[in-house]
Amino acid sequence: MTQLPTYPAYKPSGLPWLEEVPEGWTSLRGKAIFKIIDIRSETGSEELLTVSANDGVVPRRTKTVTMFMAKSYVGHKLCWPGDLVVNSLWAWMQGLGVSKYHGLISSAYSVYRPQNGYENYARYFDYLLRSVVYKWELLTRSKGVWLSRLQLLDSAFMDMPIILPPPAEQLAITRYLDHATRRIDGAIRAKRRLIALLQEQKQAIIHKAVTRGLDPNVKMKDSGVEWLGEVPEGWEVRRLRTIVKRIDQGISPLAEGFLADHNSWAVLKSGCVNRGIFRETEHKKLAKDFEIDPNIVVNIGDVLTSRASGSPSLVGSTAKVECLNYHLILSDKIFRPVFKNFIDIDFIVYAMNSRYYRHQVEQAISGAEGLANNLPLSSLKGFQFVIPPPEEQSRIVHYLKSILRNLDTTISTTEHQIALLREYRTRLIADVVTGKVDVRAAAAGLTEEAEDKLEENAALQTEEEPAEFDQDA
Repeated sequence: MTQLPTYPAYKPSGLPWLEEVPEGWTSLRGKAIFKIIDIRSETGSEELLTVSANDGVVPRRTKTVTMFMAKSYVGHKLCWPGDLVVNSLWAWMQGLGVSKYHGLISSAYSVYRPQNGYENYARYFDYLLRSVVYKWELLTRSKGVWLSRLQLLDSAFMDMPIILPPPAEQLAITRYLDHATRRIDGAIRAKRRLIALLQEQKQAIIHKAVTRGLDPNVKMKDSGVEWLGEVPEGWEVRRLRTIVKRIDQGISPLAEGFLADHNSWAVLKSGCVNRGIFRETEHKKLAKDFEIDPNIVVNIGDVLTSRASGSPSLVGSTAKVECLNYHLILSDKIFRPVFKNFIDIDFIVYAMNSRYYRHQVEQAISGAEGLANNLPLSSLKGFQFVIPPPEEQSRIVHYLKSILRNLDTTISTTEHQIALLREYRTRLIADVVTGKVDVRAAAAGLTEEAEDKLEENAALQTEEEPAEFDQDA
């Protein structure tokens, strides 16, 4: 992958975002390659599909993110294998892909079918149009007042230039990219499994410390809570409402999908506290004339809890704000419990990332009729916590910070490696589909045996992307 040559000769591409393409390549408008398909379901019984920015067109049943379910799918659009499906409202965020399935899609989606001899280019079109280089083209052709409301109309797509290598070269490109992305994705999956194991180990250490303490010989007592079991003598089991001064909640203002600058304010998104880590870049920029309520301004030391998420596993995620580089306010999807003075903030954050806390969250959201993936405030207030004396809280915090430091470093390093692999995959695809590198010889050197082995391994793996990074389009 790292020794790919360039093409022998290039020519001007004629596109503002792409300087040159290999000689022999051309470009045509979308209307010369695709035709618009608008066929509707008569029964509504076909497989339900969705478009994900990470995965392209996939069955809804494979997604962990909860989606709106219609009473009837009669009259919804249909697509077939080889069709390009575009979520017109999220095309600028690469919410599109070539389908491998026959099934139902949203009536708001557009379906384009290759024609005029380009039917065999389907895989190439999937790589090309979902590549980072085409993001500019899709963005500029999407129209609307707000970034979050941009829409790619059929007429705009049909007028869009599509880069086309000769047939033999596009086959080499897709074969090579299928091979390369499987290898990269396999490496990412392996690192994800490592992180999962490390997180499991971390959870076990935290759970034991916040429910049993540090003294293995301490005398225990019945907690009075069936699912909790015994706790050390001298510890109390208290509901959250008795250990907080108040619980703040933010608002849902109109905001832009950009990061704020140092002179502007932003509202946090629900994903800002996924998996117990505060990510301050998970926000949306507010208009400069927006009036800021000082009661919902985020400060260092705040404890934040996610009220709602597209993924049930992320509801109730809690983290402490350790540092701030932006001016932020709470959103309506974020709770901020303000604890009484006898509660060590770091201890309670560990407790709110423990197994016994997750048990309560799962019970609360599964029993909240009509509020799927939503944590009711009344339920949160009723959650039970094991509270040791203040001095013991401090000792537990000191112990956990010390023993978890190496685990956290390894997890962070592995996540960084995953980010680099993703970045490399993105750049590789962009360079290959635009002819910056020549993969014809590399593709010809791939053996069928190697390809079969990679496909077999990929079939045994779970999805690469965790729910918190999956931007469903």
